[in-house]
Amino acid sequence: VYQGERPLAADNKLLGVFELVGIPPAPRGVPQIEVTFDIDANGILHVSAKDLGTGKEQSIKITATSGLTEEEIQRMIKEAEEHAEEDRRKRELAEARNEADNLVYTVEKSLREYGDKLTEDERKAIEEALEECKRVKDTAQQASEIKEAMQKLTQASYKLAEHLYSGAQQAGAGATGPGTGSGATTSSSDGSGSSQEEDVVDAEFEDMDKDQK
Repeated sequence: VYQGERPLAADNKLLGVFELVGIPPAPRGVPQIEVTFDIDANGILHVSAKDLGTGKEQSIKITATSGLTEEEIQRMIKEAEEHAEEDRRKRELAEARNEADNLVYTVEKSLREYGDKLTEDERKAIEEALEECKRVKDTAQQASEIKEAMQKLTQASYKLAEHLYSGAQQAGAGATGPGTGSGATTSSSDGSGSSQEEDVVDAEFEDMDKDQK
């Protein structure tokens, strides 16, 4: 738990540490953690984290004496203003790295599951773009460099998407192909209707006079 005005945790003051343990391994994006911050009337900060899947929860209590003095607060506000541009670049770089990491994970997963649909050259192009994106993600100092590598990887992986969706379209066309059969059924129904009409016999009746009634 940190306190401060800077966007990166390392540039702020550490107030306390607690760990949420006992969470079973799960694929990326699956775990759901609920984090709650609450300040009571005495200025004591209560921070809790709960795993919604297992119900496991950990919390920490931070007293007012653990925080910052007014002088420290003003100093940190001033530092945040002085380093605003630098912090913006650092944040953009961190966000770009996270986005690239997610893209690499997604493409690798798709490649494992559907890579057999690619030609050798297509697979090689995606793998090369993957390695380049990983390298740039870990070494680049500018967010623009990472975004450029991500764009190349995205373009290379388009072939995988094309194969997937073309296969789905072909499957859909195959499913609708026998539609002619339903048409034949309709014709058959019409034919049976004609047959039924041919078998209809007009009923004969005799008009009885009132006396006979």
